[in-house]
Amino acid sequence: MLSMLRKRGQKGFTLIELLIVIAIIGILAAIAIPMYQAQTLKARLTEATNAMSNVASAWVAFRNENGYWPQCGSATALNTTLGVGISTGGVNRINAISATGQPNDAIISADLINIGNPVNGTTLTMTASTAGGGIVWTYGGTIPSTFRPKH
Repeated sequence: MLSMLRKRGQKGFTLIELLIVIAIIGILAAIAIPMYQAQTLKARLTEATNAMSNVASAWVAFRNENGYWPQCGSATALNTTLGVGISTGGVNRINAISATGQPNDAIISADLINIGNPVNGTTLTMTASTAGGGIVWTYGGTIPSTFRPKH
């Protein structure tokens, strides 16, 4: 009879064991969820940076053919001047995009939407510098530096 009582008492988990498992799961979730959200934002931001890179390629081709940077104040101007099929509705991550040029440098600017906080409502810029003979692009703008592309 005593051996039967011991077997019954040994079935299942104690309350402290369950609480420890729940605490471990909570700690892992607290670490993993913010990292997942940051990676999701970066993946959505890729759509906007790819669109900006397409504009940059066409813009450089225009400059190489004509010797000056074009002035494109809107997505429509980019379409007509450069033949780049960027429509802000199609990209769905850019509210407005423009490109302005000076003799030695130029800026492509995009107002970001539908990406997530804290990126929504910020501006991402690509600045071209031709000071060293080649064209070097750098990212900037009001977007938090954590989400800014690295090259």
